[in-house]
Amino acid sequence: MKIIHLVILLCAGLCCYGQSHQILVFSKTEPGYRHASIGAGKKMFLALGKKYKVGVDTTEDASYFTPARLAKYKAIVFLSSRGDVLDTVQQDALQQYIRKGGGFVGIHAATTTEYHWPWFNQLAGAYFDGHPVPQEALYTTINKSFPATAHLPDTFRRFDEIYNFRNVQDSLHYLLTVDENSYKGGKMGHFHPISWYRHFEGGRSFYLGLGHFDKDYEDPFFIDITWKGVQWAMGLTPKP
Repeated sequence: MKIIHLVILLCAGLCCYGQSHQILVFSKTEPGYRHASIGAGKKMFLALGKKYKVGVDTTEDASYFTPARLAKYKAIVFLSSRGDVLDTVQQDALQQYIRKGGGFVGIHAATTTEYHWPWFNQLAGAYFDGHPVPQEALYTTINKSFPATAHLPDTFRRFDEIYNFRNVQDSLHYLLTVDENSYKGGKMGHFHPISWYRHFEGGRSFYLGLGHFDKDYEDPFFIDITWKGVQWAMGLTPKP
């Protein structure tokens, strides 16, 4: 009977563990341009949640942003969100969440979000500043001490929509850069970051500029970087 009781307690503990690890995938966009790959991104996160026993909620309803609702999530993913998608009350809820140790992940067009809210610029790390036509370019891994990039080769080539950035924040820890000599349309010069992380106001922030196409969200290379970044933002891997 003692053994049976122990097994029951263990199962209950595992159940609670699974429930305590949840992420919110937020992909609201203002009317106008919208990335077609958002649907593929949602499917990817739902599949990863099932595989790794992490609860995944997806929404485009900004009313989710209340202190009570956000408190249950280990990280919030802005999946190619665009425009002014949060009102002042919802912005305050996100600030509270981060300041209480929450995690933020920005994927691709997340840097086109909340242009009129400077705090979000600090959280995401930069704002979008245009892009050339999608094309192949040479990328460099400049930081292998971070979980999402530790496994990557020193350089790799990839076809994507390559963002330029403005209002790049200080104190970012850069992970990937793109060589502007390897493609046309770059305007940031010799140092053009495309992925970074930072600790910000008590929380954690990770951004990945890749992810324009549907196929990216079925590509193990992209999925591995993204999910390891999410795990770090959730606080599930050692601080780099």
